Amino acid sequence: MRDRAKWLRLSPVALGIVYLIPFYILITTSLKKESDLSSKWALPGYLDLDNFVQAWSNARLDSAFVNTLVVTGCALALLVLLGSLSAYPLARYPSRWNKLMYVCFVSALIVPPLAILVPLYKFYVDLGGINTYWGIVLLQTTFYLPMAIFLYTGFIKSIPKDLDEAAMIDGAGKIGLFLRILLPLLKPVTASVMILCGVQIWNDYQFSVFFLQKADMQTFTVALSVFIGQFNSNIGWVAAGSFIAAVPLAALYLFLQRYFINGLASGAVKG
Repeated sequence: MRDRAKWLRLSPVALGIVYLIPFYILITTSLKKESDLSSKWALPGYLDLDNFVQAWSNARLDSAFVNTLVVTGCALALLVLLGSLSAYPLARYPSRWNKLMYVCFVSALIVPPLAILVPLYKFYVDLGGINTYWGIVLLQTTFYLPMAIFLYTGFIKSIPKDLDEAAMIDGAGKIGLFLRILLPLLKPVTASVMILCGVQIWNDYQFSVFFLQKADMQTFTVALSVFIGQFNSNIGWVAAGSFIAAVPLAALYLFLQRYFINGLASGAVKG
């Protein structure tokens, strides 16, 4: 029993080390010169930030950062707004129609986005949505909205209906009930939605490479892809750019981590 308890205590530490190994290699690679052929496991004996400077200037990461920030921020705002508003009637009024709609939303989670890429691209060309902020924002919102609705619906179901009844007795309408009573209670699941969907949107490549083709509209992942090709590759620049791209996500997670686990558990398990 003691050995088992000891293993249970050490297993999270071991798992954490395994997950930190790629970040360690990323840091060592980003700090080494292109001429440095030492092992990827060895830290350089010097401090060289040239990879960060070259990646930032050659890949135009300044505009890519702004583009990625705009797309991710606008898509998350729509996901939180539409996801919570859509989940409210699905959770509070389980009619046959609402149950059918919920099943449709959840079923959309298993549809591979690339399966409809060709007709979607043709539709966007006819619509004039290529190389536009609104086009990629609506696209990202559409594909991640089922996940947001799934989490919000499960979380709202875990909130006692007595709060609704008390608010209705005090004269609150359905909109006021949602805005003043339920919305402040949705912080945990909102944090989960922002982290889970935000990471996917920030790191998206499959949509951005097709729908944002102009150089001044490219996001981080597309901009960094120019460093790796058939005839050229600069791993140091890619590592430096990837490290820069990871910093905002790490900051977002550290800011929202106290809400993340509670929101994810309530939204997924009780849904």
